[in-house]
Amino acid sequence: MKLVAGLGNPTAQYAHTRHNVGFDVIDELVEQYNIPLDVMKHKGMYGKGRMNGETVILLKPMTYMNLSGESIVQVAKYYKIAPEDIIVIYDDINLDVGRLRIREKGSAGGHNGIKNIIAMLGTEEFPRIRVGVGMKPPRMDLVDYVLSRFSKEEQALMQQGYDRACEALQLMIAGNLSEAMNRYNGKA
Repeated sequence: MKLVAGLGNPTAQYAHTRHNVGFDVIDELVEQYNIPLDVMKHKGMYGKGRMNGETVILLKPMTYMNLSGESIVQVAKYYKIAPEDIIVIYDDINLDVGRLRIREKGSAGGHNGIKNIIAMLGTEEFPRIRVGVGMKPPRMDLVDYVLSRFSKEEQALMQQGYDRACEALQLMIAGNLSEAMNRYNGKA
């Protein structure tokens, strides 16, 4: 069983912001695989279904970004899912809009949601898909930037990024992490 967690912030005011791309990818997966997020438990909203013959749980932590690990750890413990079977999807301001960076493990790289997950799991060894949201403009506050919405032009690039993230996730679920990295890392 795999746990796929998309990071974001709950409530409508944060919907479709740069910081909520993890939620947006989960929404794409819900639609593609007809896996309803019909359980509100463990500080998250999630649903269980099948992808490529594998049982998966799609999760949106409802704890706000900086406490995402609380929900992920609770769901993982409840379903006895090891860290290497948890795939986290989140925003990256160091990647161009819509670009992907897939990693098997690694540091938080300054992302507070990932810092919390690492602290709660006690390990950096979980796969992740980072989705580029572009660099912040020089004089703009980082918080204001990540909570901003995409321009029309960026929305088209982000949709392509979401589609590629879903494709990469299919490979990762099937155990082909290296192939996913080779095929999707940095590609526009």
